Amino acid sequence: MSKWIVLMKKEFVQMIRDFRIVWLPIAFMFLGATQPVVNYYLPSILKSLGGSQGITIDPNMAQLEGGEVLASTLASQFDQLGIMILVIAIMGIIQTDKSNGMLSFILTRPVAVPSYIASKVVSNYILLAFSVSVGYFTSYIYVNYLFTSVPLSQVFVGLIFYLVWLLFIVSFTTMVSTIFKSQGVIALISIGTLLGCRLVIGLSPIVDQVNPAVMSKYAIEYLSNGAIHSNIFSSSLFTFAWLLVILITIYYWIFNKKFTTE
Repeated sequence: MSKWIVLMKKEFVQMIRDFRIVWLPIAFMFLGATQPVVNYYLPSILKSLGGSQGITIDPNMAQLEGGEVLASTLASQFDQLGIMILVIAIMGIIQTDKSNGMLSFILTRPVAVPSYIASKVVSNYILLAFSVSVGYFTSYIYVNYLFTSVPLSQVFVGLIFYLVWLLFIVSFTTMVSTIFKSQGVIALISIGTLLGCRLVIGLSPIVDQVNPAVMSKYAIEYLSNGAIHSNIFSSSLFTFAWLLVILITIYYWIFNKKFTTE
């Protein structure tokens, strides 16, 4: 446990040096504020600029329910540009240690591979969950001011659903970072796969059942109408099953030192 704590401290120190602990929450605060502000002021902006000719503006746009606007923050901001930002922030999570020899050095020390993996995943998940939560509650504040209020219980439950999807994002990116050497390739595969998971939601009930991104959909639905999807439990089980497969893959790749042959 003490070695795991030391590794965790090392990760947080690196986050401070990279200023990720500063710019990542700020980036999500901007994303969180963007959606409600745009939803509220876009009709007025288009009208004042005279650019609404040929464009149909829904007169009820500013009358949207707060929960719907908060849900659109997850769908339009966090699950699009937000995913790209998250992947870019952690794409070097294992790759950096491989390239500078730190991973080989750590494995020659009395450090268990699971402790190393856990320190990486947990520390980065804490940072990303904090950043997403800051952006989410920034959006909530704007929503309450510009639209109708959203019950706090609904806000927190929706966030919990979304954080399960976030855990998959962190774990999957960690796995890709373990397997590949180039950060460009890591970013391309991670972003492409994660956005692909998000895009195929709704195509098939069977696909939705095994797709971790459906947890984001459930969060959006709950914020919009206050109803918890009947498949939330089974989808959560499938998501955690995927997480187990990913962690086993990372362990196998590192324990057998596959990275030395990449």
